[in-house]
Amino acid sequence: MSLQGRHILSIDQFSRSELEHFRSVAEKLSPVAKRKVRCTALAGAVLANLFFEASTRTRMSFHTAFARLGGEVVDTTGFTFSSISKGESLEDTARVIAGYADAIVMRHPEQGSVAKFASGINIPVINAGDGIGEHPSQALLDYLTISREFARLGKTIDGMTIAMVGDLKHGRTIHSLAKLLSRFENITFSFIAPENLRAPAELLQELNNAGHKVVEYSGIQEGLKNAAVIYATRIQRERIEGGETMEGYGENFRINRRALTNYAPQDAIVMHPLPRDSRPGAFDLSTDLDDLDNLAIFRQTDNGMLMRMAIFACVLGVDKNIEQTFQPINIYKPKKLSDKDASFYCFDC
Repeated sequence: MSLQGRHILSIDQFSRSELEHFRSVAEKLSPVAKRKVRCTALAGAVLANLFFEASTRTRMSFHTAFARLGGEVVDTTGFTFSSISKGESLEDTARVIAGYADAIVMRHPEQGSVAKFASGINIPVINAGDGIGEHPSQALLDYLTISREFARLGKTIDGMTIAMVGDLKHGRTIHSLAKLLSRFENITFSFIAPENLRAPAELLQELNNAGHKVVEYSGIQEGLKNAAVIYATRIQRERIEGGETMEGYGENFRINRRALTNYAPQDAIVMHPLPRDSRPGAFDLSTDLDDLDNLAIFRQTDNGMLMRMAIFACVLGVDKNIEQTFQPINIYKPKKLSDKDASFYCFDC
């Protein structure tokens, strides 16, 4: 299977077998992520990292992933320091940067903008988020996380129940992950949100048409039952337009220890695309879960760098026999990244 030269714009472009190939390559790269070996597969290659919207994890994750494969990265952030602020079109910007780099990662606040940018160039462009549209690499890393957590628990994705909680209208991570999981069999989607933040009707219809069970809930008490995965999201305040309101969203939607204990299965995995909104009144994922092994949010972020390495390896055609480019390294690394990390999660495990 070859993904060489392809843009990564939407989960819609990939079959289940292609998703599984990304996961397989990511697992091969685990020694690189654990800093046991260095990889030179992309030595001499250059990535252009174009972020026209605020980002910490995604931008640094893509940058680090490319660097750990041996490549070099050039960054630009915001509109102020780009030629777009001078009136240059996305098409012109794309053609110019295609002459500089071997791959481009782009985040932009307008839905469809990354696809427009990629439409006229022939080097791989990876969508790192386009407004309320999609975030395909986040869905891929979430898929890797669910696969790894389920392998530990002896579960399978086919037949699973996932509860998605929060801002389901504006949350592009929700949209992409739901599309990805629709490639599997017999999934139950429990969507939990107030009326004004419901998931888009077209997404619900797409999941129904694919043969999955879709149920909407107005609270977590019923919605968390039987959930193997609880995927919480913050309110996307930066995407809410002037006429929209957040009426009805409060503590009754917050995933915390009490909610997990009272309403969810004991072994439910808790995920969140981050960042968590810790401000008063945000009602985002609670920090009182931080010492629970169920909480996978930081394993998610670590898996993000791993999956993004796999994406680069695939689209730049170095995924075959990539282990042959590994070289041992001997640098200091802690046994665990945090004292709160689960006992089963460490560099030497």
